Order: sequence, then structure tokens, then C-alpha cells
Amino acid sequence: MAIEHYQNVMIGSGEAGKFLAWTLARHGEKSLVIERWLMGGACPNVACLPSKNVIHSAKVAALANHAATFGVNVGLVKIDMPAVIAHKQRMIDGLMEIHHKNFHDSGAELQMGHARLLDRSTVEIALPEGGTRVVTAERIFLAVGTRATLPEVPGLADARPMTHVEALQLDHLPEHLVIIGGGYVGLEFAQALRRFGSSVTILQHGRQLLEREDPEFSAAVLQIMQDEGIEVLLDTNIEKVTGRSGECVQLTVTSPALRTIVATDLLIATGRTPNTDRLGTEKAGVRLDARGYIQVNERLETGVPGIWALGECAGSPQFTHVSYDDYRIVRDNLAGGHRTTRNRIIPYCLFTDPELAHVGLSEREAKAQGLTYRLLRMPMAAVLRTFTHGDQRGMVKVLIGQDDRILGFTALGVEANEMAAAVQVAMLGKLPYTVLREGIFPHPTTAEALMMLFAGQPSPPDAA
Repeated sequence: MAIEHYQNVMIGSGEAGKFLAWTLARHGEKSLVIERWLMGGACPNVACLPSKNVIHSAKVAALANHAATFGVNVGLVKIDMPAVIAHKQRMIDGLMEIHHKNFHDSGAELQMGHARLLDRSTVEIALPEGGTRVVTAERIFLAVGTRATLPEVPGLADARPMTHVEALQLDHLPEHLVIIGGGYVGLEFAQALRRFGSSVTILQHGRQLLEREDPEFSAAVLQIMQDEGIEVLLDTNIEKVTGRSGECVQLTVTSPALRTIVATDLLIATGRTPNTDRLGTEKAGVRLDARGYIQVNERLETGVPGIWALGECAGSPQFTHVSYDDYRIVRDNLAGGHRTTRNRIIPYCLFTDPELAHVGLSEREAKAQGLTYRLLRMPMAAVLRTFTHGDQRGMVKVLIGQDDRILGFTALGVEANEMAAAVQVAMLGKLPYTVLREGIFPHPTTAEALMMLFAGQPSPPDAA
């Protein structure tokens, strides 16, 4: 068997892998991307963009159902799930055309198949059509991502529950959907499917939804879910599952008393597992942590010369925008730079309606670090923009350090990400909060409310 040689081999065509391959190939470096599943990775195919597409369709349905409130009469609203999925697929098809063009124009090669490390410079590829291909590389970049975690519950695997992947292919509307997990994925799907017309129950093991958030925001999101008609069971243990998702499932749970929940469909949204279990890392000397994530330093180097790991499989926060920054770190360091993952200011959004946006530290994290901080709070009902939408739910909270710099910001409400983006720019520039207080923002926007927020007198936590 002939062994081919490349300067760069990327295992995984997600955000970090594809951008690195396109960049290096455009600089004349022979680069190969190996992808076992979907070109471009999860984000454009089955995760970020497709889910937000479906979520927006659900918002359109919600607006139509409440159109009379805004003086618009639309009559009976009917949900056509095959059309919803077709709309999503048209978007995906357009994104795939862009990916094909980027591979073609950059000169990077894409090989579908399952990659396995044979040593620190050799990769074996199991091809979809059968047979294998072996390549060597001067540099190997591991960007294999993660997959949905299946909890160890008796009968759960046999019930064949959906993950977000299958949920985004639903061509029918579940009569009663049970979602295991009250994090980002679970909440977004819960609201969307409820707005399409399904009965929805969320089972959360912890005592609050969104366990990393400060309690007042978790409580507010809980209220939003309940206002939509979604049943939420907190502090719930699942004892066993019987039946088959898509037909009929029975879940025996303790919440706090023992009860049985009967549903038609089951969705798992309880976290992620790294796709490193069949990668052959041990043969290359690449070390994994106890959870299976690849161990890297702040430059995303594995410790094995010539091998890097990027994105979720390297333990980076599980957001596409972070994987893109991982790509920039490795790209610049390959060119002689000195970028690291230290002190990154990472924002994130929960795309429910209204949305939750966060950047920096939560109050819980600030307390855990023993930091001295002051607080500013404001209800979204004080933001004039919310009156134009007719939705005043939510709140805003900001943590300010002793030097008047912003430590963290959280907003739940209409266009919350607009506010968070403005705050993040101030944080990136290490500006005092007073800069935003004295700024001039367009009226009426949610960003305008930052002037009002920061015009308040910051108070210590115990006085808030």
C-alpha cells in the first residue's frame, strides 16, 4: 500500500479544523482534512445554525399565534413539520455549497472516513466504500469534537432516545416530548417544540435549570418555560425507562415521590462526550484526561511534537466561536506568534425567547474566586426597547471590580445579546464601566439601556 505524505493532516472538519486547513493550504502547504461524518462538522449541519433555524420557525409560529395582540389577524395557524425541516435543509444545502467552494479554492483536500492514529506522524483512514488509506504528516491537528452523552439509566439505551441530531430531523410533531436535561440544548428544544404544539416535560437532575447561572436567572428562565406551558421537574432522578421513543416510552422517576411519566418521544440533552475513544491517541503518545478530553497546554499543544488538539475535544468551552479562536491561536503560533488560551473573555447565548446572554464572570464564580466586586441590577421592564416588542420579562446584572472595570455581565430579555456584545467590547478594551455610562447609543435599542444601567450607584453584594 502506497503511503502518501502531507505537511498537515486535520482530523475533523469542524470549525477549527476546516479553517486551519483552508488557511494553510492557501499558503501552499499540502493539507488533508479527514471527516468521519459531515463535511464542515456539527455546527452547519446538525447543531448551531440548524437548531437556530428551527427555533426561529417556532418563534414565527408563536408570533402568528399571538398576532392579534399586535393588531394582525392571521386566522388558524397550522404547523407543517416537513416544511419546517425542508426550510432548515435549504439553509444547510447553501452552507455546504460554501464549504465545497472553500475546499476547492483553498486547495485543501477532504477525505471522508474514520481516522486512527498509528503513531505520532501516521494516520490510517477507514474509507466509507471499504478499504483503508494510510498517510503521514509533518503536523497533525486533532479536532474531532464531541457527541451527546447517554446517561447510564436502566432501559434508556434500549428506548433509542433522540439527541439534538435526530430532533432536528423530526418530520412529525411529537404528541408528548420528554427532555432529559435542563441546559442550553434542552431548553431551546423544549420551547421550540412546545411552540409547534407538542406537550413538553423537562427532567432536570439538579435543583435548578442552567446550573452554571446565578440562581435568579435560572429561576426566571424556569418561569418562562412554565409560562409557555412546559412542565419542569427539578431535582429529579430517573430510575428506569421502558418502551421506544417515537412510539411510547415510560419513565419511572423520583421527583421527589416515585411516579411514572408516559410520553411518545424522548430527547437526551445531558452533556457531551469527546470523540476520542477510537482515535488511537495512545499509539501516538497523546494523553487524555479522566473524561476522555485531550490534554493540551495553553498553546493547544499536546506535548507530542507535531500534534495539536483544538476545539471541544481539547476541553475548550463548547461553543463554535471558541473553536474558531482555537484556530486563530494555532494559526498565529505556527507563524511565530505567542497566542494562548489564557484570560479569554468568552461570551455565550441561550437562544430561547427571550434570550439569555452572558460574558465574563457570574456572581457565583466571583464569590468562588474570593473577588471583591460591586453590583448593578436593572429589570428589563426599564428598557424602553422591550415596550416595542411587548415583552418586558427578564433582568440585567453586572459585576464591577474595584478598578471600575467590568468583571461580568448577564442579561435575560429581548435582544439581550446586543447588550452583551457592547459590554464585551468594553471588557476587551479594559475600559471602566463609566465609558458605557457616558456613551451615546441609538434610541430605541437595548444597548441604549446600558447608559441607564451604569448610571446607577454600584452596591456591594450584601447591600443589593
